[in-house]
Amino acid sequence: MKEKPLQCFTLSAVKNVSVLIIDDDRDVLDALGVLLEDDFPKIVKENNTNRIQTLIIENFDVVLLDMNFSAGINTGNEGLFWLSKIKQQSPQTDVIVMTAYGNIDLAVEAIKRGAKDFILKPWNNEKLLATLNSAIAEKAYRRIEPKRTTSDEFIPGQSPLMLKLQEQVRKVAQTDASVLLLGENGTGKEMFAKYIHHQSLRAGQRFLTVDLSAIPSSLFESELFGHRKGAFTDAKADRQGKFQAADQGTLFLDEIGNLPMAQQVKLLTVLQNRLVTPLGTTESSLVDVRIISATNANLSERVASGEFRQDLLYRINTITITIPPLRERIEDIEVLAGHFLSGFKAKYKKEQIGFSQQALEIMKEYSWPGNVRELKHTVEKAVILAEKDMIDADDLALSISGKPTANAGGKTLEAIEREAMISALNAHGGNIVHAAKALGITRQTLYNKMKKYGI
Repeated sequence: MKEKPLQCFTLSAVKNVSVLIIDDDRDVLDALGVLLEDDFPKIVKENNTNRIQTLIIENFDVVLLDMNFSAGINTGNEGLFWLSKIKQQSPQTDVIVMTAYGNIDLAVEAIKRGAKDFILKPWNNEKLLATLNSAIAEKAYRRIEPKRTTSDEFIPGQSPLMLKLQEQVRKVAQTDASVLLLGENGTGKEMFAKYIHHQSLRAGQRFLTVDLSAIPSSLFESELFGHRKGAFTDAKADRQGKFQAADQGTLFLDEIGNLPMAQQVKLLTVLQNRLVTPLGTTESSLVDVRIISATNANLSERVASGEFRQDLLYRINTITITIPPLRERIEDIEVLAGHFLSGFKAKYKKEQIGFSQQALEIMKEYSWPGNVRELKHTVEKAVILAEKDMIDADDLALSISGKPTANAGGKTLEAIEREAMISALNAHGGNIVHAAKALGITRQTLYNKMKKYGI
């Protein structure tokens, strides 16, 4: 008797759903046929690759495609070849590739070439059905005309590095592939994530950010997956989790490298099955969310040390984009500074303010250990504290020699720091997590400095 998934969303009520299974092993075809026959009205099984192009004319909703067909050959080249043929002939058909556990890299390559998802052999019945159901659901509910926003989200920069990166990001944005953003703290990973969202087919839907490092372990499931009233002591009402809130849109998982192992397992389960089960209930709901993750950690090293799950890494890094530090793209400093200045001029009602040439030069000479975030913070401080319409080098309070400077108004760095913290806290409604992020420091550091300065 075949296993049936628990609380698994099925689409047997959807008429004319069709699945094509392509595998050279007749036993595999028969097993999959038995597993799927109750949930899908039309199932076609084929072990002859020469029939693929003829069959695709029938416009199947989903194709389950094995990656190897010839005995003794396990390179996956045949699967990649037929994947390309299927997508060329029928772009609207979702292809889910099937490969052995040891060939996960091949599965990831297939996704980069247009596959919707992958299934590892030997498969788990519950996961296989969930993967198929998810693909069908997305086709059933996908927007016919993607809504475009008039957002001005973009990535400022004119350096060769940034121009190349912008082109890569534009290509990635047009797909639904999971993206992993790598880079030092403050390089602008969230800015890139927003740009990808606003250039994607999901642009008219929600973009939500979750700072995984700021969520207490006891609230992880509630924050991401939601809860029902009474699920735990303080659950006074039903709460929608981030996954459901971002349905049809994009969810940005920041600081994913800091996620404890126990929480990695829970996140992986949702990413694999695309099913969310709120705390306090056994009812699951299907979610269609694009995942963009970010970290400054070396996840390959963490996998090797046992601190990060390899299967989770495969799920989040279909496309990896590494954002270079600001010191490696000096040509972008003036562009970024001007971009931030425009925003702060309006915010602080100093429309006439600008940079002196000396200020621009010192910004280019500075090493920016805090990257783009530090530059943004520095420009904001300068706009707040400048006493004339021209921001001079002294107003920036930067030191090329590494020693703190005082600004032209005679304020010490401590006084500047205190005012900047108060400004950030006011700008973010007293939210310490967001204020700390805007300042380019940790939440604990902000707590300590608030205590030091009596804020």
